[in-house]
Amino acid sequence: MRFGEDVRVIERDERLDPAVSTLKNLAGRIPAGTVRDLLHGVQLGHPAHPILVQLPIGTWMAAVLLDMLPGDHRRSAHALVNAGLLSSLPAALSGLADWAQQHERQQRVGVVHAAANGAGALLFGASSLARARGSHGWGRFWALAGMGLVGFSGSLGGHMAYYRAAGANSADYLADLVPGGWHDLGPLDGFPDGGIGGGDVDGVPVVVARTGDSVTAFLGTCPHMGAPLAEGERVDGCVRCPWHGSEFRLDDGAVAHGPATAALEAMETSVAGGRVRVRLRAPEE
Repeated sequence: MRFGEDVRVIERDERLDPAVSTLKNLAGRIPAGTVRDLLHGVQLGHPAHPILVQLPIGTWMAAVLLDMLPGDHRRSAHALVNAGLLSSLPAALSGLADWAQQHERQQRVGVVHAAANGAGALLFGASSLARARGSHGWGRFWALAGMGLVGFSGSLGGHMAYYRAAGANSADYLADLVPGGWHDLGPLDGFPDGGIGGGDVDGVPVVVARTGDSVTAFLGTCPHMGAPLAEGERVDGCVRCPWHGSEFRLDDGAVAHGPATAALEAMETSVAGGRVRVRLRAPEE
């Protein structure tokens, strides 16, 4: 059986649910607003966690490699171990913020992922302590063991990211399904004035915000986890996702607040004869 199929056993293990609940309570203490958006990667336009994890993984791997090379690299390896320990905190926090907004099956795998990472960090901490006390042999041993756990944890993270698409843009493919040209969405009066409505173009969902005779429209699937935005609400010039509360500005579709990091795909609109028409914007626009 392939590794991805093996991990699905973890997805179904209800014994992990108490740990999931505990971690979700911890994640709830992360301040909302700018701090949480930074951890999600809203300002980057994609998740921050995959970037932040490169720092501890890279420095720890470099330390293990230095330990294997001939010559005296003890001070450099020790410094790299400590740098990895310091950089592991923001990496863990960003992962926690993202994990709390995932589906149950992903959260169960995430608990094991976090436990393996935590154990790996503890082993690197033991490595740093042993090196500080002059026990460089034990320092190398604990670092190698820690790297093994971090590598296993990374494979679980890869499962969540690529097998289960955690953090991926869940709506990107829709732009390729919209036929060219203008498409009729229906009468203007069919969309609530001052609110959010929905339509579709050949089965592709569209979310519409109407203000009097003016409308704005976007592809209607939330990039975060695929929620139907037409079931959301209009708040302070934004459409708010009904599932996880991501907010997108109605003037351009940009993310105002996460956990989503990818903007909505904007559509051109036209109101003529009391009917709303839309088309996908050309790439150069």
